[in-house]
Amino acid sequence: MPSKSPLDDPETAAYAWRRFRRLMLLVAATTAVTIAVALLWLHSLTEPVSIHYYIAAALGIGITMMMGGALMGLMFLSSGTGHDDSVER
Repeated sequence: MPSKSPLDDPETAAYAWRRFRRLMLLVAATTAVTIAVALLWLHSLTEPVSIHYYIAAALGIGITMMMGGALMGLMFLSSGTGHDDSVER
């Protein structure tokens, strides 16, 4: 039987999720800046193209970066709280 998770403690869980949300805000800000720079760069390199080109580029960059940030944040959440150590093999 696995031991109790540190995230079962409300104070530890609140701290961990606060840290996760702070990390996600940082990732979101970085993503927004990256999208803006990429769209400006694409606009300067290409001839006039459809707005759908820019929408697809922004969505592709944004979804990829946010998904990577969320997975990285969950990994930090799990290992930083000792949640990984509570699982027996």
